[in-house]
Parts: sequence; structure tokens; C-alpha cells
Amino acid sequence: MITTYSIVARDPRTGELGIAVQSHYFSVGSVVTWGRSGVGAIATQSMAEPSYGPMGLDLMASGKTAPEALQSLLETDPRSDTRQVGMVDSKGNVGVHTGSRCIDFAGHITGEQFSCQANLMSNDRIWGAMEREYKISNNLDLPERLVATLEAAEAAGGDARGKQSAALVVVSSQAHPNPWMGRVMDLRVEDSADPLSELKRLVKLKRAYDWVEKGDDFFALGKLEDSLKAYKKAGQLAPDNEEIRFWIGITLMGSQTTRQEGLGIVREILSKSKNWKSVTKSLLNKGYLSKDNPVRELL
Repeated sequence: MITTYSIVARDPRTGELGIAVQSHYFSVGSVVTWGRSGVGAIATQSMAEPSYGPMGLDLMASGKTAPEALQSLLETDPRSDTRQVGMVDSKGNVGVHTGSRCIDFAGHITGEQFSCQANLMSNDRIWGAMEREYKISNNLDLPERLVATLEAAEAAGGDARGKQSAALVVVSSQAHPNPWMGRVMDLRVEDSADPLSELKRLVKLKRAYDWVEKGDDFFALGKLEDSLKAYKKAGQLAPDNEEIRFWIGITLMGSQTTRQEGLGIVREILSKSKNWKSVTKSLLNKGYLSKDNPVRELL
């Protein structure tokens, strides 16, 4: 039994599709959250049938709308009255079902290109609170907006049993040939006393790593000013993340213009950590860093 609250949504600005969920259930994301870039997003919960995820995505990929795909699955499910499912497709069509045997308080509410659904809640105001938060937080990017919607559900009372795990999946608007491609975020909190706070932290950390990748891309193109700006944003989001700082430093050492700045960053990290010294030595020995790289003088 996966009693929980969740939201599925399509961002009309970017076309991104997402699902976010919180529950008093171990590893809720391993069952509830399903998404495929350019196709759709699905939350399958209550007496959850995981096959609704991949089968629903296949149906939408074949051309069915979210309501049509959901109806096809319900018609062949002898236990459909125990299911709660939310779906959104790449066009923003929404399909949602709360079976008559879902445990109270259970219900759902839909809006333009999104659906909020919940079961075994502490009260019947949860999904309404989610709807309101999702609507007023439209200034946020989709991952942050989904997390804010979950926080509103928790503030309104949340799961009758408490909280344990949370998950978020966001995929791009563009269809890809392989299902593992086009994932903007895929984050899980498996077991925590405060899963939403942890999920929120992970979203922020993922943003930091995204900025590092952007910085690397700019650096490779010779756009040093843009690269430094991207790295600065990464550092602001994750100021205490040693790994991010190390790789930024190593990358900056690849240009004469930024070499001293990079060297300073790496020097500070190596002065505090034998492990990073070992990693740096291995990078040199395996040829990932040039033999004349000035990092040698720090080892």
C-alpha cells in the first residue's frame, strides 16, 4: 500500500514534465514516479500497480492522450477501484483516477496541465492546498515548483501516518530514442525524518552540478567570462562541496588566463586532504592531466 500525495505536471513555458511525491512509505520513488522525455509523467499510488507507469508511458508514446491511456489501463484492471493514478502527457492533457476503495481521506484536483492527488491523508484539504501552491508558485522552475507543492501538502496536514520518503522526476520536452535520456532531475530520498527538506537540498545541489557542467561547456568553447560566472553560481549553491570546487579548480588550470585562480583552489583542497592528493596523482599518472600541469608542484 503506497498511501501518499503527489503531483504530475507539464510546465507550459518549457514543456518539461514532472512528478513529485511524498509518503510514509520506504522508497516511494521506486514505485510511484514514472516519466519519459517528450512523452509524459505518471504517479501510480494507493494500492499501487507499478505497471501503470511503463505501460501508461508506452500508450502515450503510441499517440494516446493521458486520459485515453489511463482509461485503457483501468478497463483491464480488476482492482481499479483500489488505484489512484495521475497522468499528464506532452501536450498537457491530464488524466486522473481515485478509486472508490482508496482509503480516506482520498481525492484529487486538476488544473491547467497538472493534477494533484492524495490518499490516506490527515484531512480532505490536502489536494486543495497543493493546487493553490502550484498556481501561485508559477515564477519557479518546475522542479522547485513541484517541491513547493509538496511542502504545501505537508503544511496542510500530510499523510495521516507521518512522513518517510520523497522523490522527484523531471524530464525534458524533447523526445529521445532511449528512456534514460532527457532526464532533467531524478532524485530520491528513501528514508528520512524530514524527506521534503532533504529533497529540497538535493534539488539545490543538482542545480549546482548543472552550473558546473555549463561552466565546463563554456570553458571548452573559450568563453572564459561565461564559464567563470557559471562556476560562481555553482559555488554559491554549494559553497561547502569540496568535489565541485576541486573540479572547477582543475578546469580553470587548463587556461593560462585562469590558471592561477584554479591553482589556488586546488592548493587549498590538497592542503587539507590526502585523499584528493591521491586522486590528483592518479589523474596525472593516467594522462587525464598533462605532465607539465602546475598541480604537480602541490603534491
